[in-house]
Amino acid sequence: MDEYLTDKEQVERLRQWWRENGWFLLGGVAIGVLALYGYRQYFAYQNRQSEAAGALYAAVREAVDDSDTAAAETRFQQLRSEYPDNAYTYQAALLVARAEIVSAPESAAQQLRLTMEQSDDPELAMVARLRLARVLAYREQYDEALQLLDVASPGQFAGRINEIKGDIHAARGETDAARTAYLEAMVASGAELLDRSFLQMKLADLPGAATVAAPEAEPTPAVPTDPAENPGAPTGAAPAATPTGEGA
Repeated sequence: MDEYLTDKEQVERLRQWWRENGWFLLGGVAIGVLALYGYRQYFAYQNRQSEAAGALYAAVREAVDDSDTAAAETRFQQLRSEYPDNAYTYQAALLVARAEIVSAPESAAQQLRLTMEQSDDPELAMVARLRLARVLAYREQYDEALQLLDVASPGQFAGRINEIKGDIHAARGETDAARTAYLEAMVASGAELLDRSFLQMKLADLPGAATVAAPEAEPTPAVPTDPAENPGAPTGAAPAATPTGEGA
């Protein structure tokens, strides 16, 4: 047993163990050091890529703000070529599409479709989908636009989707379908993000809209003074809508 070994024998055993296992130990340490170094280098590379893509995105935004569509398109093409999967590329596509919606709607639709289909950000992809639907409607491709808006689980985008559907039906002269979509937009999830007054104006512009009352949004519950004495009293008022506007 080890406690009966002399110091010399214990040292010899240690040397024997090192001869048999030392290279494995050194190899494990070396692999760990290399892995840590590679991890740090990878993230440093990612940061450099992100900074470079961000600089190009800023150039695209500046060109769009200056109404220089040609410069914006040039910078965007460079951004898409050098950083095709970067988040800045998809955000820049939205900017360029907004600038080109009237002058080059086909190009705008292409940029929006790129973002909708390839972005890893589900909210950004949904925004691109809504704007693409508006571009298609602007080009009178109504069936394709409505098909694009047929989303199984729109979540907080349900209100905006129904508003765009209403706009499309109104453009096609489908008054009843437009009215239904606008009314659904007012009570759908995310309705608080819409401009309620603008929606009511759209409803009022529909033929026969004077006989239809716009629904109130879901009221916010409040504690009544005495529920037992006044059980029929209203429990809250509809929250005020914050106009945001989806835009194209």
